[in-house]
Amino acid sequence: MYAVVDIETTGNGYKGQKITEISVLVFNGETIINEFTSLVNPEQNIPPFITNLTGITNAMVRNAPKFFEIAQQVEKITKDLIFVAHNVNFDYNIIKSEFNSLGFNWKRKKLCTVRLTRKIMPGLPSYSLGNICAGENIPINGRHRAKGDAEATVELLKRLIARDQNFTINSFLNPKSRQATLPSLLDKETIDNLPEKAGVYFFKDATKKIIYVGKAINIKQRVISHFYNKKKKEQQMCLEIAHIDFTETGSELLALLLESSEIKKQYPKYNFAQKNKREAIGLFAYEDQKGVIHLAFNKLKLVPNPLITFFTNTACRKFLEHLCEEFVLCPKYCHLQTNVSRCFHHQLKTCKGVCCNEESVEKYNLRVQKAIRSIGIGATNMVIKEKGRTKNELGFALILEGNYKGIGYIDKVQEETLTQPEDYQFYVEPKRDNSDIQKILGAYLRKKSKLEAENNGKISI
Repeated sequence: MYAVVDIETTGNGYKGQKITEISVLVFNGETIINEFTSLVNPEQNIPPFITNLTGITNAMVRNAPKFFEIAQQVEKITKDLIFVAHNVNFDYNIIKSEFNSLGFNWKRKKLCTVRLTRKIMPGLPSYSLGNICAGENIPINGRHRAKGDAEATVELLKRLIARDQNFTINSFLNPKSRQATLPSLLDKETIDNLPEKAGVYFFKDATKKIIYVGKAINIKQRVISHFYNKKKKEQQMCLEIAHIDFTETGSELLALLLESSEIKKQYPKYNFAQKNKREAIGLFAYEDQKGVIHLAFNKLKLVPNPLITFFTNTACRKFLEHLCEEFVLCPKYCHLQTNVSRCFHHQLKTCKGVCCNEESVEKYNLRVQKAIRSIGIGATNMVIKEKGRTKNELGFALILEGNYKGIGYIDKVQEETLTQPEDYQFYVEPKRDNSDIQKILGAYLRKKSKLEAENNGKISI
């Protein structure tokens, strides 16, 4: 037994949508045996474009029952039945949200006629209800009205049942089957063809516009995990996923770096982190006429060889303040205190007095040089070698003069001929440096350094 459902809504985004009309048709596989149809007062205005689409006006719903007044009828008529709708997650999640707002945990087994039609009637140019019905000569008495669309969905379901020679509907209703959880616009074959390897995946909508970029150690497992997520943002995103592309990277680090670059390049609507584009700040060192080594910072484009890159003045100042404290440096010569003859820290005994000739320049510079060496990547050239996409391939991230240049891949035999980090730039896919890249690389190098220190500290007997 099926409860075939269609709703009309205010259309104010997934979180704000409210029901304006609902129709539930109880279908036994052959005929409709029960029905509940009602306009619903959404307790908010219906936008003009929605009225133009559905014909439902604010005046029509003004005296209609609110959802809480019909909730018991909806609960009763759908109880113990299979909830069926065209693009089922849309209707189901909005109705469930209405019940949740009343403190009621409403659950039903679901069946999607979009997914069923894709499986039983493959190759159609479109799987919208209107286009399927036009192709099948199914009349719709009231398009974009709840009862008219629900009646058309019943007729479509009847034809799908008649053509289901491979027990597709049973497999869809099997709780162990992934069919019930996949987005309605997505083919099962798309998921089946995803690799179980590290890389970056791209969710695209029906127009093939990228709406989300993610990284994974196992692409297939991570993609499927989105479909089980109960957060509203994830549910809304899944309703829009029609295509999935992916790029294998060989390692998690290279996936993280590629993901960060692609988010800033594509600016997908469902990626909320890593979107900021800020001008970089470079920390650099120079020697003045007295021979004192200064640490200073400026816009990256004015700093040819930065010791390290930041993306806010605040982050750079905090880092310098930490260096001053750890290596007992002078804030005046770190440009943290300007227009002063001697730094304030000297009075607090946290500066040894290079700014007032109480400490020799030579002794002070030794600590500055030690601080510079502690920075990490610094202005060094570095190749971070990682697992490639195949057994004969090496993946790598390239850093030249402290700046991230991108990731690349090279045959292991050919890699043996490269002697300097600069040689790798001919095999790299150029990428922009940014604060998120710096965080990823910094965390990776710190973890690697810690592991090496732990391994070196082990004593073999």
